[in-house]
Amino acid sequence: MEQTTICIIDDHAIVRQGLKGLLEKIGDYKVIKEFDNGDDFLAALPLSPAPDIYILDYSMPHKNGVEVLQALEQKQEQLKVLLLTQHFDEQIINQAYHHGARGFLHKNCSAHDLKFAIDSIIKVGYYNVAEILKRVRNLDPSTLEIKQVDLTMSERELQFLKLVCNENELTYEQMAEEMGLSVKSIDVYRTALFDRYGIKSKVGLVLFSFKYKLTEPFL
Repeated sequence: MEQTTICIIDDHAIVRQGLKGLLEKIGDYKVIKEFDNGDDFLAALPLSPAPDIYILDYSMPHKNGVEVLQALEQKQEQLKVLLLTQHFDEQIINQAYHHGARGFLHKNCSAHDLKFAIDSIIKVGYYNVAEILKRVRNLDPSTLEIKQVDLTMSERELQFLKLVCNENELTYEQMAEEMGLSVKSIDVYRTALFDRYGIKSKVGLVLFSFKYKLTEPFL
């Protein structure tokens, strides 16, 4: 297996040093870039060589983690970002996923959780769909921005969306098998929903289904 390269964006040097040391102990990881604020990180893009994954702190001066994600979105930079936060707030998590985060972890997480999150994002593109399913149920729908959109979908698209929201965190390959389709066909449904509704990630589809009560377990 190739070494996974990482960029850390955190305003505390001691946190970066500790995280770097931990990462290099728990897996075949190498921290190749570090930034102590979001502005310097954004100004340095695109990085060369480009890291495989970016570990981003939420609480930073000038720009917090969500604001950095928003800036990446505006730059059309589709990076694999894992957000670290001390604030396990559903609204923050919702905003982070809306702007392209691939996963989130509390800073009190175990080394095992950190390794699992990184490996999940690298291998399947996302982390903790099951966790977000639990947490979105605690969101107050009245606090969400509900736009008038055309929710007309084909039966196959709704079937795909239901599998996306499965707590077993199915891969796209498993969804294809469940639907009796090729992975290429699944990718067509995914791309169609992404483009139609401006969604950028699998977790974004979960939040979309929750917001508009489209499939189980949100019906």
